[in-house]
Amino acid sequence: MNRTGSGCTEALLPEGREKPAGQPLWLLAELTYKCPLQCPYCSNPLDFARHGEELTTDQWIRVLREARELGAAQLGFSGGEPLTRPDLVDLIREARQLGYYSNLITSGIGLTERKVADFREAGLDHIQVSFQASDEEVNNMLAGSAKAFAQKLKMAREVKAQGYPMVLNFVTHRHNIDRIDRIIELCIELEADYVELATCQYYGWAYENRAELLPTRAQLERAERITNEYRERLAAAGNPIRLIFVTPDYYEERPKGCMNGWGQIFLTVTPDGTALPCHSARQLPVEFPSVKQQSLGDIWYRSFGFNHFRGDDWMKEPCRSCDEKEKDFGGCRCQAYMMTGDAANADPVCSKSPHHDLIVQAREAAENPAGTGFTYRNERNSRVFCRG
Repeated sequence: MNRTGSGCTEALLPEGREKPAGQPLWLLAELTYKCPLQCPYCSNPLDFARHGEELTTDQWIRVLREARELGAAQLGFSGGEPLTRPDLVDLIREARQLGYYSNLITSGIGLTERKVADFREAGLDHIQVSFQASDEEVNNMLAGSAKAFAQKLKMAREVKAQGYPMVLNFVTHRHNIDRIDRIIELCIELEADYVELATCQYYGWAYENRAELLPTRAQLERAERITNEYRERLAAAGNPIRLIFVTPDYYEERPKGCMNGWGQIFLTVTPDGTALPCHSARQLPVEFPSVKQQSLGDIWYRSFGFNHFRGDDWMKEPCRSCDEKEKDFGGCRCQAYMMTGDAANADPVCSKSPHHDLIVQAREAAENPAGTGFTYRNERNSRVFCRG
């Protein structure tokens, strides 16, 4: 049973029981689960429709202050679509006064010239605009909006025009990765400074749609080769654009060092105030505390949820005796839980895992996709998941 959520004040360890932890240097403020788009790879929880009322402006300001006191320096405003929050300018202004480097992670839907100017005046440092594809038809099909692509283009240009670095994000997958050259060409046309070509990672709605999204190895290798060719060509031409190619876990033999270790540098606060050590952890059968009941200091250092997978005493074999455990920390706890039913198992991505065959099977299935169609991320489908 999924026992995540707020109100778990009993899940606080006695003084002296906390495990060694770093500082929460990176705070992700998921301001809302509301979103005008319905991307089938969204990392929001499948049952987002069941979660409670959003934090108020004052509650978010307290979160920002407490996180800064703990050492947080980088702040991401995310969602859902954070532009749906009417108090976003107030939160940006507070973040600047507190000394954060702040980043708005947005689809661009709802953004206007006036808002870009207001955000800049309030002290926002960085805006990242996400695209679904390089062409209007595929972009709008994935977004579930006939007007999304044109709005994204307009706002990406506006962000650049108002002096922000042009930071673009493309989630790549089976339906757009073969057009990686066109994606990069579009980024060049938009005079992008940084581009994240982020091959889909399979959490939340992406895991539900994995059969439709996972590219083949050949598709992935071709995309990486083309990206490298563009890097060389752009560097030779003196173009400073930076292309960041992120490969999916499913084609690796060793897991990533997820979040640089559980509860070490990364802290997420969800729209209803639940605090998480990563943005996908809500699905785990672990009780996570709420900022509505506890201070971030208590949550970070002494809550059961944040201490549970710190260190390595929770590890089973083969992780427990592995000479790489201090590098990869056993891999991703969410992936282990989704695929094996036990969050303490080795990440199945690892070739040493007894469950690695699950990853191999997914790779093989990608060679002959079933073509089942997408389950889109929207309120209606979320309510279906809420009912079980």
